Amino acid sequence: MAGSTAGVALITGAGRGIGRAIAERLAEDGRDIIVADVPDAQENITAVIAAVQERGRRAVGVTGDVSNPEDVQRMIEEGTRELGDLTVFVANAGIAQVDEILDVAPEALDRMLDVNIKGVFYSYQLAAKRFIEQGTAGKIIGAASIVAFRPFPVLASYSATKWAVRGLTQAAAMEFAKHRITVNSYAPGVVGTAMWDLIDERLTARDGTPRGSALQAQVDNILAGRVSEPQDVAKLVSYLAGPDSDHMTGQTVLIDGGINFS
Repeated sequence: MAGSTAGVALITGAGRGIGRAIAERLAEDGRDIIVADVPDAQENITAVIAAVQERGRRAVGVTGDVSNPEDVQRMIEEGTRELGDLTVFVANAGIAQVDEILDVAPEALDRMLDVNIKGVFYSYQLAAKRFIEQGTAGKIIGAASIVAFRPFPVLASYSATKWAVRGLTQAAAMEFAKHRITVNSYAPGVVGTAMWDLIDERLTARDGTPRGSALQAQVDNILAGRVSEPQDVAKLVSYLAGPDSDHMTGQTVLIDGGINFS
């Protein structure tokens, strides 16, 4: 099947939260969407496909583990077979680990590195190979975080992986520029998702403070006066995926309501 004039975007971790918001926004921008997530997220994938179709675009669901390069390759192949040539790849999938350094178990650290570093690395690598095979320009966009600029307590391993995404984004931009591929990443701040609820739970339990107080302390430092919503991040990704950002590459852009300045 031929792709739409606006092209095809593959988003990993697209079943909920920021990933879903990105899928819906890029569909509103006129793209067909490859909705990628883990096999256990099939119900969420189905819901996102319906949301994309409600916006008048086509969508297909694919499943796999981004830490496995064979899965990433298969997801690209399955999605493009249905929708056409890839134009945007959003490496959004990631996991969080909310523990103090002294409490992080080796197997938990290994999984964090597998998903958040290897998963992004394979996504960048295989998306670039697909663009090169197609003979087309392309946009690769990765998920960093505010903690790629300033770590948070109980997020040491997560912070380390997001610093790695920031560095990988710069290196990939250097290597892929000759192929007309741009590589950028987005760095959300405090977003109203389950991850920040867990952070609040752990910090308040550690400090003996009321539930919600740790999150509220972060909100107090946001110049915009509120936590971010997934749609705030999706708006930035829309820009990074579109033609207005063609002269931009190697950047990690904060979208945090005014917590950090880079």
